Amino acid sequence: MDPETSSTATTHAARAHARAQAGTTVPYTRTVPPPEPMLWHETVEPGGYTSSVLPRGSRLRLTDIEGDTCVQLLVFNAHQTSERLNVADTVKVQWQAYLGTGQLLLSDMGRVLLSITNDTSAGHDTFNAISNQRWNDAKYGSGAVHGNAPNARDRFAVCLSKHGLGRIDIAPAITLFKPVRVEPDGSFSWHGSDTPAGAYVELRCELDVLVALTVTPHVLDPRPAYTVGPLRIEAWPGDPTPADDPIRLATPEGLRAFENTEDWLR
Repeated sequence: MDPETSSTATTHAARAHARAQAGTTVPYTRTVPPPEPMLWHETVEPGGYTSSVLPRGSRLRLTDIEGDTCVQLLVFNAHQTSERLNVADTVKVQWQAYLGTGQLLLSDMGRVLLSITNDTSAGHDTFNAISNQRWNDAKYGSGAVHGNAPNARDRFAVCLSKHGLGRIDIAPAITLFKPVRVEPDGSFSWHGSDTPAGAYVELRCELDVLVALTVTPHVLDPRPAYTVGPLRIEAWPGDPTPADDPIRLATPEGLRAFENTEDWLR
């Protein structure tokens, strides 16, 4: 296009073009402000990332719209970001590597960051690392953060930088909606095509938390093309967990983690 005739060739034309976009909609966007009474309402595109700070007691629902999303999840204590999701402790303290309804997401300080209150997916992955540029370069030909096949690690780096965090803060993540099983010989088996469209995970915030997400293909996905579906995010206010909550009381280990959380809150 001739720059002299482009609709954005001059400052005035660029301003007019930008203002003309008001009121238009796109399939992947964050709703600002979110519809009442929601705290967060967003659809994340394939290869995208997002984050938000949510208050204690709020509910977060992540929905696999098409049945083919893959979500890498990091969680931080919003008031003390040195405290963050610890996948190893989440697994070993609960004696359970296959997360689902009733499981807790624990911090490296032994506190509960999130509780899974409802899960209609086929499962998740707590074992494998997230993708990086070298991995995506080798598999897809280009894994650059702003390329055609962006990798999860670089997307997290961009996402967390907006909260004053750096690459050193990218701890191991939980991958949602792509279940992986451990076979008797110790190998991993891929079950990432099992989740139905519309499946969701609902989480309850046990502290004020910073939630960071990327939506990129799983490292074990056997498909040669960069393939991942969009993610819908919804969050709304809720009450803090009561003392008689069934998830809080389900196991001695879980109860102790809740008590650690409540002690910190005091």
